[in-house]
This record gives sequence, C-alpha cells and structure tokens, in this order.
Amino acid sequence: MKGLIGKKMGMTQIYDETGRISPVTVLEVGPCTVLDQRTEEKNGYSALQLGFGKKKSKNVTKAVKGHCEKSGRNENPPAYIKEIRLDKDSELETGSEIKADIFNVNEYVDVTGTIKGRGFQGVVKKYNFGGGRFSHGGGWKRKPGSIGQCEFPGRVDKGKKMPGHMGNVRRTIQNLKIVRVDANDNLIFIKGAVPGPTGGVIVIRSAKKKTAAK
Repeated sequence: MKGLIGKKMGMTQIYDETGRISPVTVLEVGPCTVLDQRTEEKNGYSALQLGFGKKKSKNVTKAVKGHCEKSGRNENPPAYIKEIRLDKDSELETGSEIKADIFNVNEYVDVTGTIKGRGFQGVVKKYNFGGGRFSHGGGWKRKPGSIGQCEFPGRVDKGKKMPGHMGNVRRTIQNLKIVRVDANDNLIFIKGAVPGPTGGVIVIRSAKKKTAAK
C-alpha cells in the first residue's frame, strides 16, 4: 500500500499507442513531506503522516508548527496533513519527500475527494424522482408524493428519501487506471473522472480491490 495527497487539475483527453482517445483526469500529487510515522510496535498499526502544499507561517497554530518541527517544515508548514495507512512499517525517514514516481503506468488506484456541494435540493434533483403531472389537472409537479401510511404504522419510515442537503461529502472511486505519469511535474493522468471540483484536494492510494489489467 502507498498513497499521496494531491490536487485535481482538471480533465483532458490523450491518445494511447494504438491511437485510441481516452478521457483522463490530471492530478498534481506531491511532493509530500513525511511529517511523522506510525509503527506496529508503538501505535499498533503502520502509517505515514504526510503534508502537502504550504501555508504562511503566521496562519498556522503553534501546535501545528511544533508538530512539523521534527520534519523541518515548521517555518514552511504544509497546507494539508493526512495519514496514509500502510501494510507494514515504512523505511522512509521523517522529513523525506515522496513524489509522483512511486506510482506506475497501468497501476490501479483508489481516489478520495469531496464532491461538489449543491445546497438544499428537492427529490427530483437529489434522487431523480419523476414528480407529478404538468397538465390535465396535475397540481404537485416536482413534489415527492405520499411519504407515509394511513393507519399502520402511521409514521414516516426512517431513511425515507426526502428533500435536503446535497453534495459536499467525501467519496471514493475505486480501481481507476493510471495511463501516464509525469515525474518531472508530479502529474498523474487517471482514466475517467475523480470526485471533486477542479482545484479540490484528493488522496490517491493503491487499489484495495486488485483489478486485472484490461
């Protein structure tokens, strides 16, 4: 298992060696600094705590600065800090950098991001309900219709699809294929779409469900 923190740059198209065009998402991943380590012996699990990006020192709390001091990033603290779980203890030292070249072409990965927020939405947009009739006496159009029972149990069931907040939640898409790696600019080209808006922060990890190359 391996992983990096990155940023979604947007989507484009590239051609493979056979001339077939594919839609790809461009991710800027790394360089990520190893801020701390978790080991089986000390913590009961293996992981690396990574930092990505940078913030002005005046905008970071003393607690974060003190935590980053061991890795040498206290004067140039990272903007994002996340922990990446590993199968076994890492041999990397605190303060070392990890870049996009840890991933290879044709490797499968899982990408996690925060999807776009849509605010408060009705059931037609949120759940693709059909709504009511727009003619011949229809009087409720984009409403959900009946939501409960008449006599028994006489209440609305828990989990009923209702209007409410839509989007702005974490989502993971699994088994996405890497089609190109640009180690010089720390760019990874992923086949298909990944969650989140352009400029959104993502986490890319080795695929948990191994998929045979297609």
